[in-house]
Amino acid sequence: MPDPWKEIAEAVARATGMRFEVERHAPTGGGSINRAAVIEGAGQTYFVKLNQASRLAMFEAESEGLAEIAATGTVRVPNAICHGTSGTDAFLVLEFLELKPGDELQATRLGEQLARLHQHTGKRFGWHRDNTLGTTPQPNDWASDWVAFLRGQRLEHQLRLLDDPGMSELAEPVLERLPECFVRYSPEPSLIHGDLWGGNWSGSKGGQPVIFDPAVNYADREMEIAMTELFGGFPDSFRLAYEDAWPLDEGYEKRKPLYLLYHVLNHANLFGGGYLAQARRLLEQLRRS
Repeated sequence: MPDPWKEIAEAVARATGMRFEVERHAPTGGGSINRAAVIEGAGQTYFVKLNQASRLAMFEAESEGLAEIAATGTVRVPNAICHGTSGTDAFLVLEFLELKPGDELQATRLGEQLARLHQHTGKRFGWHRDNTLGTTPQPNDWASDWVAFLRGQRLEHQLRLLDDPGMSELAEPVLERLPECFVRYSPEPSLIHGDLWGGNWSGSKGGQPVIFDPAVNYADREMEIAMTELFGGFPDSFRLAYEDAWPLDEGYEKRKPLYLLYHVLNHANLFGGGYLAQARRLLEQLRRS
């Protein structure tokens, strides 16, 4: 049987143009979606994400998303080294960064830097390829109409995957009234991380905040800010710094439940359980508003 670490080492060597052999490898935390390991050899260290070989496209899109964020020169992300398959596994090799819990100063910097990231805008909403939110497929067909994009490629998409007639019936009046939320607000297509919850940012040894595990697309920046509020993990200094750099529209609080709904529906698709009840509560709130 081929040695998977040897195949990954060969991929690293091809990508970097430097000889590399895996002398040590050890499993490490990789979240609830992927397995992960740290590999070392010849004075070099890399972080490796692993999943089923059938999910190679997920890693390809992640690699491209990291590169697109990095190209803006705004927020630090790990550099993607290479990706491919080895036996039954797909892999993504990333730059190894020494991370630690972010402090108030790093959260402040992240708020400032995220505002600058969002100021990188496109001509349309979407992205040049589909990607994943967790392991959920996320369609990104280019669209000039944000309301149509939000309805068709975000909310209705999650509802179709959920395949819950009761939830779809509850959602229909909300979807019909979507244009009312945007009568006096016309968002720009901002480059967003796309999955920025508290577990997808950290501090670094060098003092800079780092974001990772993106689901990149061009969208209303409010969708990103709503996600940062869903599970906590961002101190007040983050939001204050963001709004000092680029204040949010006064109608954000009214639209926030719509954007939370997308991510809660996604978690219902991924994990079920209490997220289904949370999605229903959000829909009932939106129907009353």
